[in-house]
Amino acid sequence: MGTADVGVLIEALMRQPLSKDQVTLLQRFLAGVEQPGQCLRLIEEATGKPPCPHCECQRSHRCGQASGLQRYRCVACRRSFNALTGTPLARLRLRDKWLQYLQCLIESTPVRSAARRVAVAKSTSFRWRHRFIAAVLRAPRPQLSGIVD
Repeated sequence: MGTADVGVLIEALMRQPLSKDQVTLLQRFLAGVEQPGQCLRLIEEATGKPPCPHCECQRSHRCGQASGLQRYRCVACRRSFNALTGTPLARLRLRDKWLQYLQCLIESTPVRSAARRVAVAKSTSFRWRHRFIAAVLRAPRPQLSGIVD
């Protein structure tokens, strides 16, 4: 959709009075539109330039992009990878809905309710729950130091 098309759409919305429910629905839709890039950006920021998951070599160079994520090529083994390769989140689809689903996990929402809220299948919701929990369990635990009461 081009800039001119968006202008026509906005003019049509301004001419038509919207109910409170319609305004809320439109706000929810617009909030979801800007979220896909946000999830990928957070993943990229968290990992930085990751080591090769295949041979653990620290030397790699950027090698294009795929599905919105930066790809890298290892200098030692010549295999390519991205920030999610070798993690529980690898090969999961619908990345634009991950943050919404993560919010459901934080709120302890049941699998079926979370599936309805995020608009995914129950089987997808179940799979995501286990993958997200596995990702949290793999994260290094903070070490306590000093005197703890």
